[in-house]
Amino acid sequence: MSRPTPRLARLAAWIAIPAALVASGLVVSQASYSAFSSTTANPTSNWTAGSVALTDDDGGTTADGSTGAAMFQATNLKPGSTGSKCIAVTSTGSLASAVKLYSSSYSTTKALGDNITLNITQGTGGGFGSCTGYTPAQGAAGAVYSGTVAGLSTAATNYGNGVGTWATVGGTTPEVRTYQVTYTVNSAATNAQQGGTAAIALTWEAQNS
Repeated sequence: MSRPTPRLARLAAWIAIPAALVASGLVVSQASYSAFSSTTANPTSNWTAGSVALTDDDGGTTADGSTGAAMFQATNLKPGSTGSKCIAVTSTGSLASAVKLYSSSYSTTKALGDNITLNITQGTGGGFGSCTGYTPAQGAAGAVYSGTVAGLSTAATNYGNGVGTWATVGGTTPEVRTYQVTYTVNSAATNAQQGGTAAIALTWEAQNS
């Protein structure tokens, strides 16, 4: 049997290398398509925050700091002077919330604020233009504050110590509460209060419960 010449041996080796590479490629190619697979997925998750929102019918809103017409611009007061006004507050927030009333600013001269009492109730009907049709809620549900202007300015200064019992349900239907504010000058006010002044700003605030 004759042996291949060195030239034929080298040629056979060169032919064997590409053949081996092709065979190897076939093995890799077959392996890359041989796995079974399965997946499952959950749709994209989304989050949306709810809201609390208050407006009133004085021509402005108390929730964002804008101002409308003041409830009272009473002048030439004397012992026994009295007056009453209403204001309707509307909640349009989607979250259930508790609404509180407090004094956001106060000033007085000659202690007039100590000699004016306020009686504040909450109920339904009426509004800023007129209290006609206003009906206070019964019992404790309708009572908001009874005391002096000066007393309200120190007792209720923020949401934490605010007054009132309105709990909103939240949702898509607006909820309205009317507040009636009645002032009376102390019938025992003295000459020391002549020319005195008193001013107080009322703020309603809602916080989700």
